[in-house]
Amino acid sequence: MKKDIHPDYHMINVVMTDGTSYQTRSTWGNEGDTLTLEVDPKSHPAWVGGSQKVAEKGRVAAFNKRFGSFKLKK
Repeated sequence: MKKDIHPDYHMINVVMTDGTSYQTRSTWGNEGDTLTLEVDPKSHPAWVGGSQKVAEKGRVAAFNKRFGSFKLKK
């Protein structure tokens, strides 16, 4: 490896959305800094099955809410 071209790799603290924390090595911040996550696997809809929450606010849901009471006449 070439000298003096790589970022500093050091220990940081990571705090999850539920308050749990762990230490890991990273190039982010400085030694001992705390990275507080806003979204993590414990809260993101893709991992916790929250697709219904996202779908409730979509364009199709808005259309169905607005026009759902109309029925087609045969």
